[in-house]
Amino acid sequence: MSATDTRSAAAARSAAAAGAEPAWKRVAEEQMRRGAFTRTLPVWGGAFVILMIMPLLFSSAVGVTIMNQMGISIVFALSYNMLLGQGGMLSFGHAVYFGLGGFLSVHVMNYVEYDGWWLPLPLLPFVGGLFGLAFAIPIGSFSTRRAGTVFAMISLGVGELVAACSIIFVAFFGGEEGVSGDRTMGPPVFGTEFLSEVEVYYLIAGIVMIAALFMYLFSRTPAGRMANAVRDNEERAEFVGYSQRYVRFVSFCASGFFAGMAGGLFAINYEILTEENLNLVTSGWVLLMAFIGGVGFFVGPIVGAIVLTLLQTVLSNHTELWQLYVGILFVLTVMYAPRGLTGLVAMHGPALRMGRLGMLARAYAVALGPLLAFLAGVVLLLEMGNVANQSVVGESEAHVFGLTLDVSTILPWVVALALACGGGYALIRLAPRLREAFARATGHTGGVS
Repeated sequence: MSATDTRSAAAARSAAAAGAEPAWKRVAEEQMRRGAFTRTLPVWGGAFVILMIMPLLFSSAVGVTIMNQMGISIVFALSYNMLLGQGGMLSFGHAVYFGLGGFLSVHVMNYVEYDGWWLPLPLLPFVGGLFGLAFAIPIGSFSTRRAGTVFAMISLGVGELVAACSIIFVAFFGGEEGVSGDRTMGPPVFGTEFLSEVEVYYLIAGIVMIAALFMYLFSRTPAGRMANAVRDNEERAEFVGYSQRYVRFVSFCASGFFAGMAGGLFAINYEILTEENLNLVTSGWVLLMAFIGGVGFFVGPIVGAIVLTLLQTVLSNHTELWQLYVGILFVLTVMYAPRGLTGLVAMHGPALRMGRLGMLARAYAVALGPLLAFLAGVVLLLEMGNVANQSVVGESEAHVFGLTLDVSTILPWVVALALACGGGYALIRLAPRLREAFARATGHTGGVS
């Protein structure tokens, strides 16, 4: 630690000893007084209106099903962002609280059906949240003692442990078949029995609004601000008088609660939970959603959840390689956009404020053609390569972009290779002009790396 840090820490301890208010608390309270939340009310109102009219715009059964899945993913990804984005805790076992909350919600759903429990369906996600919290408290009591690699490895171990238990304890987890229920057997809510997907959509949309609002408010509280402080410099957080372990524990428990809520929504929508809902694949998927969307922004996981749900549901209907494309997107995000897709948009904020977006639009328009050619060439090569790999079973035709290509001939390969190489070469040549245009538009005289 530097001498400056030592003097700052000593000053902070002296101020705390003298009863002075910590700086972070003054900043949080100042923001609340200035109406930081009030300024976001139009955004929340706009989001509410969009959620209400979405079934009118996408009224097909497939469209409503995809939107239901998006809503569940949004709550799940936002809960993960409370760990990684706010608290700096990289977890490989977040699906534990999602899955356990979902399993217990299904069991409660069955108790309502067979034992006559009185529980309106809209309360079930909150029950799942309480179960997620109940498991997060004991697990967080020891896993939040350390951050970084130690926390990540503990979360990985806990995830493996619970996933193994889901196969062993068949009476509770239902084995490989899982546990199923019937959401329509509960008491009607204002005459609604949740028989249709649209009714379920409006229930999920309401829970998404409530969960997102409370997670946002949590990020504005002193506890949420302190989680940011612990993420950035845990030693200084200790010096101002707050336990880094306790701060991480509070964020961990809150995250487990909202992950359990997402599990309850999943139980309502699909009426079945299996081992897949709490294994490492689900934990990795929520990590991808948060990271690709942008963990440094509250709206980032929402963007990631929407994008990856679309890739999973729409792209998977057109190609067997959709998981490969998701992997490529993740690698490119890590390498070139570590702040995620939301961070890419936020980079253009200075240009928007200075009225120079037109300058950037012209540069981007020039690069759009080569970029599309490069992407088309790469996709053609991957898809034709996949078909060529299956040629041993008689498959020789690839269906890409509405075209039928015979991979046993040389012409499609030449065209795809020319598009990929030509587009890539043009992008490399245009890169300096793009960097210069971005620097002039945003006022970054030092250029962009």
